[in-house]
Amino acid sequence: MAIYDITQYGAVPGGTFDNTAAIGAAIDACDQNGGGTVFIPAGTFLTGPIELKSRMTLYLESGSVLKFKDDFDSYPAVRTRWSGYECFGYKPLIYGVGLKQVAIKGEGIIDGQGQAWWQAYRELRYQKVLPVSSVREQLLELNHTLRTTVKSNIVEWDSQFFRPALLQLLDCEQVVLEGITLQNSPFWNTHLVYCDQVNMRGVSIKNPADTPNGDGLDVDSCSNVRISDCHFDVGDDCLCLKSGIDEDGRRVGRPTENVAVTNCTMLRGHGGVVFGSETAGGIRRIVISNCIFIGTDRGIRFKTNRQRGGGVEDVRISNIFMQDVLCPLAINGFYKHGVDESNPLMTSPNAVPITEATPVIKNIYISEILAKNCLASAGFIYGLPEQPIENVVLRHVTLETTTDPQEKGGEPDMVREERVMAGDGILVKHVKGLELHQVQVETRQGPALMLENVSDVDIDGLRMKKRHASTPVVRVQEVEDLRISGDRAGDAAYLETVKLG
Repeated sequence: MAIYDITQYGAVPGGTFDNTAAIGAAIDACDQNGGGTVFIPAGTFLTGPIELKSRMTLYLESGSVLKFKDDFDSYPAVRTRWSGYECFGYKPLIYGVGLKQVAIKGEGIIDGQGQAWWQAYRELRYQKVLPVSSVREQLLELNHTLRTTVKSNIVEWDSQFFRPALLQLLDCEQVVLEGITLQNSPFWNTHLVYCDQVNMRGVSIKNPADTPNGDGLDVDSCSNVRISDCHFDVGDDCLCLKSGIDEDGRRVGRPTENVAVTNCTMLRGHGGVVFGSETAGGIRRIVISNCIFIGTDRGIRFKTNRQRGGGVEDVRISNIFMQDVLCPLAINGFYKHGVDESNPLMTSPNAVPITEATPVIKNIYISEILAKNCLASAGFIYGLPEQPIENVVLRHVTLETTTDPQEKGGEPDMVREERVMAGDGILVKHVKGLELHQVQVETRQGPALMLENVSDVDIDGLRMKKRHASTPVVRVQEVEDLRISGDRAGDAAYLETVKLG
């Protein structure tokens, strides 16, 4: 295949010359000749938005940097999926729609220069200072119908201006991302939407820890995705699986399915691997294995609520090492962000009628997990009373809370919402079908396991080596069909039953 060197089309390194036209010309030439490789040589090249074409590879040589302009109006309005909604937003810095056989490879760096976008977001949200951007006014007009009909604070209309992803591929097939570094994104870093047959290998995704909405990789209503040997160090969720939000997501109805993630490392961020909260199209048949999470808020996290619909099912997670995470496992059916709090049904702790908006979480298999020095609680599995989480299996899992919860500044509000009972063990509430086999939980205080409104439970080999005085290993309330086997089956101090009233 032919190679199209951007310098042959007028590109100039140095980081000050605007290479948008030169890079576009190289891409057009590649497209007109049936495909090939657009080559970025060593050097720093300043550019505006780049739109990819089918049957092309964008290749960044070692030592190359694509640095994007931070002039907001250089990124015109385009159709996108933004925070789960189909709407209009700023054009992503690297963008592709309806493509086949598209790849970005190499050892170079793609830098979104997101600082100006982050500052404008903070000024708009906290100081109500409007960013200087004619495109934002156009976006508000284009999204007028959505803005006036959607009741959700996810979009937060008055404090957003639809910052773009650094890389977004929309409705593409046969996608390859390999070797590159993507950093400093204005919004989410890498966003794959409605894509099929994706291979991502050896990619580094980086955002500063304080990046607002600085997700690493969002796999959104995609199928047949393979992610391996990647490194994440970001300011929000590291790797997030999504499928659209609320009524709009159910209208689209496209799941994220058949995803394999392996041999990845995650630093910081709100979660290592996260499911949701946009679950409207469904998330299913997911395998996560051989990964390391260091310093993330959560390790494995599921989040949804009564508005989302869809759900998550058939997930296998294995061979994960975690250290210095706040909570290694969180499955939350009452995720608060985006809830219409004026509707009492949305936040009621009691059962409400099941509708198409009720999410379903089931068939979650977690094994071979070691989490050391957890800074908050060992785990949280909390379903909806009208739609309990079904079939959760923990096998060969060790969760150890730290002896000093203040060593990283204590427990933030977003984790407190997931600790509704005293203690640092695993809280399980509104679950039908729970199996624990060879699970060890070490807490600062309280039982290893707390069960409430749970049925069909098998416990075999749940251990807490450092038991607390006058504290059981298992505390239960309103639990049906509980079976405890092994050497603890006859230990009267092992189990405590709490009666209502």
